Order: sequence, then structure tokens, then C-alpha cells
Amino acid sequence: MQIKFREFNPFDVWIWLEFDHVPSITERQYVEELFNSWFYLGKLGGFNAENFQVMETGVDINYMEYDLDRASNSLLSVMHNMSEFEYKETWGRCWFDLGTSDPVALDILLNSLQQLSQDFLNIQQVIIGGENEDWKINEKNQERFYQN
Repeated sequence: MQIKFREFNPFDVWIWLEFDHVPSITERQYVEELFNSWFYLGKLGGFNAENFQVMETGVDINYMEYDLDRASNSLLSVMHNMSEFEYKETWGRCWFDLGTSDPVALDILLNSLQQLSQDFLNIQQVIIGGENEDWKINEKNQERFYQN
């Protein structure tokens, strides 16, 4: 699976997937569940790198003391909006307003997509941002996402 980054605006970003075939209904469900789950975690502030207490502790987390004050005092880091996932032939795309979520969110998405590609359906490439020459974004597409 190739991963490409193009122009990136976290408040207005399309994520494109190219499959090696037209995905079946079941394969589409896998993709959509992954993106929906990722978005909901982001909407709830899960990608807040300022509060990675467990990761910062290291391997040994036995009897770790979790600092709730630190967690509640970290800056808000949430995603704001996403579109419905769309398909056109061997392409899929989804629009996001990633809000103030930290870039670690993209690492988590890309790790998950790599595993999905290995286990369930072959994703040839993922493109983060920009516009896809095979499937243009027109103003009509974008207007419906800016309502929130």
C-alpha cells in the first residue's frame, strides 16, 4: 500500500483510497467501520498527544498512577466533522474536518488501513489531502459538509 500526502488543511481534508478492484458491500463495510470508529475516537478527543500518560510511562505500567488533573487540564483536541464515505469504481473517499486533533490520529488511521489491506482487501494507495485527478471535487460536493 502506497501512502501519499498532498496539500493538507486539517479543517478541510479529503482522504482517498484506491483499491485493486471495485470493493464488495462487505469490503465497503470494513472500510466504513474503520473510518467511523476513527472519527468517533477523534470526536471524543482520543487523539490528544498532550495527554499520552500511559505511553510516556513506558513499558512497565504496573501500578501506574494516572493523573486525572493532567488529563482534564490538557487542551481540547477533537475532530469536528466527516462526510459519508463515497465510492466511484475502484476509488473511495471521505472528507474530514480534523479540528484540533493531533497528527497522531493520521498515524493511527494509516496503521489501521495497512492492517485492513493485509487482512481483508487490497488497498493500493491512500492519499491524504489534495484533489484526485480521477475524481474531482466540485463545489456541490463541498457545500454539503460545511453545515456543522
